[in-house]
Amino acid sequence: MRGQEAREQAGRKAAMATLAQSGGDELARLWSEAGLPLEAELLRGPETGLVTVRGRIGGGGAPFNVGEATVTRATVRLPSGQVGHSYALGRDRQKAKLAAIADALWQDPAHREIVETRVIAPLRTVLTEAREKRRAETAATKVDFFTMVRGED
Repeated sequence: MRGQEAREQAGRKAAMATLAQSGGDELARLWSEAGLPLEAELLRGPETGLVTVRGRIGGGGAPFNVGEATVTRATVRLPSGQVGHSYALGRDRQKAKLAAIADALWQDPAHREIVETRVIAPLRTVLTEAREKRRAETAATKVDFFTMVRGED
């Protein structure tokens, strides 16, 4: 039982990470194509605020405050009772609401597969392609430095 619960939690976490990293327009387009329901009671938000961003020098130094980032969050309840939450960087309230509804639907075994196959998987593909394109563009600008030794001692 615990193993299955841990796998479900990991799957939900991965789905929410994908939704948070994706663009709001792409999410809205996939949502409408999938024909997923939009009926949900808003429990909180969508509302926009600031969070403090912390960093570390070299990844291992003492933490310090880098600055603030704008975040939009939403919490919804479906008619069937599932509660979904979302947090996303930026001010896109529609994205936060759709992501919260997606979270709630993902928790319902009857809707999980369609959310995964029609929304999450295509978003992962878009994110992977963008990451690979960025990686290729970065690799094209790579410079290899080397030292030549002259024959003088």
